Amino acid sequence: MSIAEYTMIALALALDAFAVSVCRGCASTEDGARNRLRSALVIGMTFGLFQAAMPLIGFYGGGAIISSISFVDHWIAAALLVWIGVSMILSSRKSDDSDSRKLTLGVLLALGVATSIDALAIGISFAAVNLASVLLPILLIGVFAFSLSVIGYLAGGRISGRFSKYAELAGGIVLILLGIKVVAEHLIG
Repeated sequence: MSIAEYTMIALALALDAFAVSVCRGCASTEDGARNRLRSALVIGMTFGLFQAAMPLIGFYGGGAIISSISFVDHWIAAALLVWIGVSMILSSRKSDDSDSRKLTLGVLLALGVATSIDALAIGISFAAVNLASVLLPILLIGVFAFSLSVIGYLAGGRISGRFSKYAELAGGIVLILLGIKVVAEHLIG
């Protein structure tokens, strides 16, 4: 495989993380640029690490992992995305800046798993094509996921501004639609 192919794979995998980051940025309650940047870096690191770790697990764990979870992986990803989406919608209806809008460890882990399950299959495909080294594609995947997640989170914060309630509601709807898309893609293809 070429560097261009690795780059396209990394970009494709990072797009879900980007979309989720925009939604979380819209829902954020941080005051000040410093706190917003810190949260953007945290979500970027989370998504970057999950996106890089899953193909590594798939590459070395291969068939055993995918065969044991392939019948439910799409349901897990969809459930996590819908759960976070519904939580964001409910939070948007509250009048105060509630704790449900904050980036907690549980939310970060759930989103990290939900956005990176497809990367597990990519790792298995790397093993299937007898890729000599998985280091370069994993680095690209992690860097793209990190970068696009940080950009997405910061962009989401800019979008929300005065419209944070509506942006959070829209973000929740987008996450639910992403969850439905995951299931639909599995059922159709």
